[in-house]
Amino acid sequence: MAPADEVYWIVPRGPRAPGGARVLLRAQLAEWQIESEACETAELLLSELVTNAVRHARAPHGRDIGVRLARYGGVLRVEVADAGPVVPLAPHRAAEADERGRGLAIVEALSVRWGWSPRAHGIGKVVWAEVAAPGSGRRVTG
Repeated sequence: MAPADEVYWIVPRGPRAPGGARVLLRAQLAEWQIESEACETAELLLSELVTNAVRHARAPHGRDIGVRLARYGGVLRVEVADAGPVVPLAPHRAAEADERGRGLAIVEALSVRWGWSPRAHGIGKVVWAEVAAPGSGRRVTG
């Protein structure tokens, strides 16, 4: 049986969320046999998006983070959903001495394209990023 073209996870919102999401992503990309450069890029993108959901989303207490990973047409798409009202705007241009504030600039620089949309069900939004992934030519159906 062929592996699924998309997977979903729920990650508890908290300081361990980025690491937990990366573990799930690495395991799935190994199963899909996605090449290492795309894996490393997808892992960094996911880490930045989950970190933003933890730090900046202002989601109600007790609301977890949804993660979706999909492959189609040579693209790997990473999505992070949270229940917070804060939406990402243009990437912040951090000053050289700033210790934070580069997340979306990293996402913009490493992804083929990225964006956000309101969640289809419930409150909050989905922030997504896509990376070229040779060997990801399978089609998402449904």
